[in-house]
Amino acid sequence: MPIIEVPYQWTPRDYQLPLWEYMEGGGLRSVAVWHRRAGKDHVGVNWTSVSAVQRVGLYWHILPTYAQGRKIVWQGMDRTGRRFLDYFPPDLVERKRDDHMMLELKNKSIWQVIGGDDPNSLVGPNPIGVVFSEFSLQDPACWDLIRPILAENGGWAMFIFTPRGHNHGYQLYKMAKENPDWFCELRTVGDTRLPNGKPVISEEQIIAEVEAGMSEELAQQEFYCSWEAPMSGSYYSREMQAAEVEGRITDKVVYDDMLKVHTAWDLGIGDLMVVWFFQVVGNEAHFIDYLEGSGNGMDYYIEEMRKKPYHYGDHYAPHDIAVRELGTGLSRQEQALRLGVNFTVVPKWSIADGINASRALLRKSWFNQTTCARGLDGLHTYRKEYNTKFGTWSERPVHDWSSHPADGFRTAAVAISGRLSVLKLDAPPRYDLTLDQWSRWTDERALTADNGRI
Repeated sequence: MPIIEVPYQWTPRDYQLPLWEYMEGGGLRSVAVWHRRAGKDHVGVNWTSVSAVQRVGLYWHILPTYAQGRKIVWQGMDRTGRRFLDYFPPDLVERKRDDHMMLELKNKSIWQVIGGDDPNSLVGPNPIGVVFSEFSLQDPACWDLIRPILAENGGWAMFIFTPRGHNHGYQLYKMAKENPDWFCELRTVGDTRLPNGKPVISEEQIIAEVEAGMSEELAQQEFYCSWEAPMSGSYYSREMQAAEVEGRITDKVVYDDMLKVHTAWDLGIGDLMVVWFFQVVGNEAHFIDYLEGSGNGMDYYIEEMRKKPYHYGDHYAPHDIAVRELGTGLSRQEQALRLGVNFTVVPKWSIADGINASRALLRKSWFNQTTCARGLDGLHTYRKEYNTKFGTWSERPVHDWSSHPADGFRTAAVAISGRLSVLKLDAPPRYDLTLDQWSRWTDERALTADNGRI
């Protein structure tokens, strides 16, 4: 095999060198918060090509969704028309698998573009190098599942993104900035220049974009890497910012055993199942806990709910809990009732009305920042779809990991609005029964239930 030089026909720009030299020196964890068009993915792909030659193994480049991975990296080009795939020397590539967005290299290393849509699918393989591109929009569970793999095999992780408010990307940046073992850097348009000395993005170009219709919020976010600018397209950015400024996101929000705990659900099977736990304190809602999972039935979540030391009040679910399943002929409402949990079904509102109700609830909500961290990330990130063709925001939400905690919160908002459907059957006598007592009670209740009323 001929001598192969990597990086292949590419040289880091001056402002990219600190990150490159950190990785070249054996660094394992890096966070690069760079403005749009600063060449984040270029650095990630080219560093991976070097790493794949130095150490044989599996390497991933993860985008928030599979579709983004294909469009941005697998089929993507730079401003000169050069494809990202061309940064791997042709003499190094054994086979290209378009169906799996994968390059198999002659030295047996593998590079693959991955979508973070389904974090559980990332469990099993053994990557030794991972680029998390647009991490602030990714499901943070991707990192949670991959980090123990990299810790065990001595692999590296590179996080490259622009800010999206105070969500998990911001938390990672803050942690990395204080951790001497991590590389951490933030670069705005004022910090980056091309080899000819010209800025990567000029002030004139930014002004022209704003005058052409780009929002000031989006410009601050994309070009100046502002954490404080409301996340562009986010439904709840202003409400979440207000909650932070007013100190309503804090570990001081804890369970009050003098008050009942209510739950609000978003239902899924293959998708995520979400449960918010909250207490009503005067005219405020205190969210004290959050539960999430996928691939489990109603019995699993009810059992997890019972493990918590709460005295329960009402359990709220969206209208689709009453839909009968083909396999069992029972609705999940009926299944839950047989397990001793009596759901109140909230009315089916339009998405727009539900979002407005959620905004109203957020303005009088408090959250435990630790136990509700995952749900808070979802509320920060829940956003509208962006039409790249016309450069406009649609009124339709993006359906990704963040939509599930947001939908569960919307269930609570509709419930608290006071306009509830009265679809409950008699509640069980207590919530502190043993499992055997629960079983006997639900068996007796099932014998007398009028299935037509459920």
